[in-house]
Amino acid sequence: MAIQWYPGHMHKARKEIEEAMPQVDLVIEVLDARIPYSSENPMVSQLRGDKPCIKLLNKSDLADPAITERWIEYLEREQGVKASAITTLQPGMVKSIPDICRKLVPHRDVIEKDIRTMIMGIPNVGKSTIINTLAGRTIAKTGNEPAVTKTQQRINLRNGIVLSDTPGILWPKVDNEASSYRLAVTGAIKDTAMEYEDVAMFAAEYFLQAYPEAICERYKLSSLPGSDIELLEAIAGSRGALRPGGRIDYHKVSELLLHDYRSGRIGLLSLETPEMAEAEKIEVARVLAEKEALKQQKIEQEKLKRSGKRHND
Repeated sequence: MAIQWYPGHMHKARKEIEEAMPQVDLVIEVLDARIPYSSENPMVSQLRGDKPCIKLLNKSDLADPAITERWIEYLEREQGVKASAITTLQPGMVKSIPDICRKLVPHRDVIEKDIRTMIMGIPNVGKSTIINTLAGRTIAKTGNEPAVTKTQQRINLRNGIVLSDTPGILWPKVDNEASSYRLAVTGAIKDTAMEYEDVAMFAAEYFLQAYPEAICERYKLSSLPGSDIELLEAIAGSRGALRPGGRIDYHKVSELLLHDYRSGRIGLLSLETPEMAEAEKIEVARVLAEKEALKQQKIEQEKLKRSGKRHND
């Protein structure tokens, strides 16, 4: 399944970010701690170049803490990157961000100039809540759904930091199918742009493999189901997600599973690890290389056809 969701305002935002980037000292990218790889927009890396970057793993209160620690270590292998796990439920974590900015851009403090930062992130990752906490007042509109922020704005935090807010941007095409599913599972993609049953089966398969105990405990299952569909059926039976005649209401049970996960009711579960990300990057690169080779082959064949046609004429 490939989920593509690229509203017009996101295309506009990308152009505006590209134009503003030369005036920025530091980039803050907000990631979802449950899916740091899938929520890391490749366009951010392209746009920021060699500028220092803080990667905030937000919603860490919903992620597996042991895996989050591994992600921090993995992300900080990149030159100029500082990673930090936060949750907007603890404002103290958010308010430590200016100190990290000063450490990464010390020369601005020396010349007593504001540090010009740009905060970026995919939709529904908590960016606006972070901004409001840093500012100490409501500036950015928040909402538990993607695509709330539609325009850029500059915010002077009056502590030596000037923050440029940007709309949450997804990239035009998600090449990794698993990342598409994970974005949907966590709520980064509007529910109207996905098939609940399809996404829930992806989540169910992963939970059975990675967190079987948490699944059994949450849904009071005496034994572990053998497949994704069997898990959905077991949950439907225990939670009454049934149609008349006792038939399974797959849409209802799919909603139930996804909402339970997003709220943390199942437990602190991460959807990917650094090792998974490395393997998927290799696979995506292979697939893209094959597609490009096929494209070039078709171009050459078309050239030969045209050349032959001109020769015959």
